[in-house]
Amino acid sequence: MELHDSRTIAASRSEVWDALLSADVLRECVPGCQEMTGTAEDGFDATVVQKVGPVKATFKGKVTLSDMVSGESLKLSGEGKGGAAGFAKGAADVTLSDVPEGTLLTYNVDARVGGKLAQLGGRVVDGFAKKMADQFFQNFQSAVEVEPEAPADEAAAEPEHQAEEATEKKGWLKRVLGG
Repeated sequence: MELHDSRTIAASRSEVWDALLSADVLRECVPGCQEMTGTAEDGFDATVVQKVGPVKATFKGKVTLSDMVSGESLKLSGEGKGGAAGFAKGAADVTLSDVPEGTLLTYNVDARVGGKLAQLGGRVVDGFAKKMADQFFQNFQSAVEVEPEAPADEAAAEPEHQAEEATEKKGWLKRVLGG
């Protein structure tokens, strides 16, 4: 199954590049990722729990980065074995370019599955692979984009507002419980 898409990320190209090389950021972004350790140079070991149709499995595998052109492009490749469920493997060619809004991240994904997963049928597996890729890159965009800081007066007013809400909720709960 192949997928092609792009996302505009409101961050500099160097920030996006650094995030692609970070185990912590990748762990946050891979749906179902329980653990990810390692480095961009040596590759990452990952544990991912996923449910595809009726099949739920824990995949243990490796993610490697190759064909790296600093700040411009790389290939993310992953392969995981899910015991009786089978295996999943895939690769994403990622390119970065500057746009007025920040960085344009373009990706081409190729994914394959085998074992029980392959028996689910192409439509189920293709839909799942598309959802996973979309979710990964959406999570990645959210993790990288810098959220604007609230002005000091708004930030100061926030705890007061929360305290009022808590008091209001407590009062409502007391009334319901007859207290």
